[in-house]
Amino acid sequence: MKKMLKIIGIALLVIIGGFIIITTIKNIIVNNSLWFKDNYYEDFKSDVELEKKYAGLGSYEVQEVKYKSENKKIKNIRVWYSKELENSNKKYPVIVVVNASNVASFNLGAAYKRLASWGFIVVGNDDRQSGTGESVSETLDFILNVDKDNVLHDKVDKDNIGIIGYSQGGAGALRAVTEFENSKYYKTIFTGSASYSTLSKNMGWGYDMKKVNIPYFMTAGTGESDDRGLEDITNEFGGVAPLSSLIENYNNMTNDVFKMRARVTGAEHQDMLNRTDGYMTAWMLYHLQNDEEASKVFIGDNAEILTNANWQDIEKNN
Repeated sequence: MKKMLKIIGIALLVIIGGFIIITTIKNIIVNNSLWFKDNYYEDFKSDVELEKKYAGLGSYEVQEVKYKSENKKIKNIRVWYSKELENSNKKYPVIVVVNASNVASFNLGAAYKRLASWGFIVVGNDDRQSGTGESVSETLDFILNVDKDNVLHDKVDKDNIGIIGYSQGGAGALRAVTEFENSKYYKTIFTGSASYSTLSKNMGWGYDMKKVNIPYFMTAGTGESDDRGLEDITNEFGGVAPLSSLIENYNNMTNDVFKMRARVTGAEHQDMLNRTDGYMTAWMLYHLQNDEEASKVFIGDNAEILTNANWQDIEKNN
């Protein structure tokens, strides 16, 4: 009887979990809708210097280009990059984006344009069910092997590639850095409300934190859509990314690399992209561009994030 109840509980977990993930991003389920206005970042509020700075626009003018994919799941690969790149001999760091449930990179173009303005090549696709990591792995292969006629040819810094993922895409990002032949190219990872391990496993996106061996900044919101405050989240849906799941993922990860967990105070699941913009950008600047100022957000006992009222439940090993 107990075994049957457990099976029923897990089945309900899958059904409810999938429903919540989709409904919490209901504003972008229409294929051609845009989540953010072009200057959305101007509405961001912070009382601390660096978070406010990095949530804003960088100094680079940005160009967008689209490539048609033969993979029907991917549909299109979209790239945002500095216009300077077109006439430059430099190589540029890359950030690969893994989409949340029922979201395409097109929907979040304003966010990725902002991120590219900090000197990154930002790469996404239009796969709306990205949790396995397969489509992002194929997208990375495309960027690594662009032909000689492509504007990006010989402009990709293969030693400085990061990945970001939200919700289902957080699970996809974790799989992307651990389960594929090209996983070795990733230098760092950031996730916003990555779906917790039991939910991910039941949805077919299972990941193994013990395999994550690159610097990782994991985040979630404190709102009920991310954390319902349940003690047992294995038999009942606990929210998309409960605090207990961040603690579990953090503890299961090796101590040999920089790892960090934190939650955005008062944020619901659908708020996570714009509420984490500043420190996600700083994390990537620090790890992919060796930005010393950005490192002050995270490093040491006086790290800015530790006294920022926008953040709580912080643990780090550096």
